[in-house]
Amino acid sequence: MGNTKEEPTRLRASVIERFGRLAVAPEQERKFPVGPDSAKRLGYEVAVIDALPLALTESFCGVGNPFSLGEPSRGHTVLDLGCGAGFDTLLGTLRISPSGRAIGIDLTLEMVAKARVNAALLGIANVQFLRGEIERLPLPDSSADLVISNGVLNLCPHKPTILAEVNRVLKPGGRLQMADILLEPRVTPEEAASKGTWSD
Repeated sequence: MGNTKEEPTRLRASVIERFGRLAVAPEQERKFPVGPDSAKRLGYEVAVIDALPLALTESFCGVGNPFSLGEPSRGHTVLDLGCGAGFDTLLGTLRISPSGRAIGIDLTLEMVAKARVNAALLGIANVQFLRGEIERLPLPDSSADLVISNGVLNLCPHKPTILAEVNRVLKPGGRLQMADILLEPRVTPEEAASKGTWSD
């Protein structure tokens, strides 16, 4: 096993490389379900997905539907951690418009660039996409009504730091709604290793 201090750095580099590729060439993804069909299987409304431009849905790589846990309200501020190409961020914006605001943060430059293009395609102005680390959110305290995340926290080695940041930026009474994957406690390290890398 490698140096445990180096593992987070290697994982971060691998995440940036994998999702950067997924932003520019989603059709090349072979190991993980992506795209509009995957979103439909995860419970997003078929009619909504079909009405969206392919540029927005083709790089969708979520593992669930965070909005199945509750809808944002009009006028709210929604923060999307690991926003990718903007799929959930922009769906949230459609629900909170016209007086609400959405912010998407992603580590991958290519995903942030694609999310900005997707917002322009939909003509949505009350959204902001930022490149950054969700361990250090570029938002003031008590600034978000709803924080969402879809398949991201499992890729982050410093989960308590992220949850502390979420707590910091949430307004009193605000919510965290997330979909993610995890290993159950009964899975042995050997079984986990047999599943392949994080991206399988």
